[in-house]
Amino acid sequence: MADPANEEFSDLIQRFFESLAGFSDRLPFDLDRQRLRSITTFAALSVAIVFAWKLLRSPPEHQRRQYRRRNSASGPSNARLRSDTGFPSSEACSPLGDLRVQDAVDDFFRPVNLTLEQLVRHQLNEGRKVTCQLLGVILEESSPEDLQKHATVRSSVREVLLEITKICDLYLMERVLDDDSEERVLSALNDAGLFTTGGLTREKVLFCSTENGRTSFVRQLEPDWHIDSNSEIIHQLSRFIKYLLHISPKASEQSGTPNVYLSTSLEQFFGVPGSERS
Repeated sequence: MADPANEEFSDLIQRFFESLAGFSDRLPFDLDRQRLRSITTFAALSVAIVFAWKLLRSPPEHQRRQYRRRNSASGPSNARLRSDTGFPSSEACSPLGDLRVQDAVDDFFRPVNLTLEQLVRHQLNEGRKVTCQLLGVILEESSPEDLQKHATVRSSVREVLLEITKICDLYLMERVLDDDSEERVLSALNDAGLFTTGGLTREKVLFCSTENGRTSFVRQLEPDWHIDSNSEIIHQLSRFIKYLLHISPKASEQSGTPNVYLSTSLEQFFGVPGSERS
């Protein structure tokens, strides 16, 4: 007859790796499956499993007291019956054992509260230079015509930009129709406090009169990442830029191009809570 302890341990192992497979899907960034299979990581997981197993085999003190009271109430005849028949105890067969296994797995994979700095660093994958479009990504406005009237920095993107400027050389760029639009954009960025840290300066905000001009800026700067809402520009640059982020309200989960990532907003790509656009 199979040992109940071994069966429960096998069940723990199976639940553990099933949760591990789905854990990467809940992360705000891609998990490197090859690193996950490395010897070092496997050893760490093995230690965690053994530790969790020992905890599971030792029920809490109040549960032990409850078991002792039940056993005392049932009398010696029931105890002899369990011993003589060789059946596993009620603890091993009851739903309580399954719940303890699931609780341990859930606790192990409870989401880690990463800081925004950690999220930005991980998502940029050691990139050191970033170029980014303004309209529809950083600004509330969506067209050059809008900039002739006003320019407004999206409040939810400010902290992300500040973190990017700490670790990357950031350049912002946009097509405008006149000089007044340029001044509105620069004034909005200044009012949002994006020029105060020293990472982003007015000289790193570039303006052009055509969409092709933005493409030319990116080609000349040769960034590790370019962020844009124009699908045609993303397609053109995909052959020359290492990573691209396409911002689109209709972004799907995957892109047909390996180095192109899709997201509904800049904040959503970096996993900022509550950043999903409706």
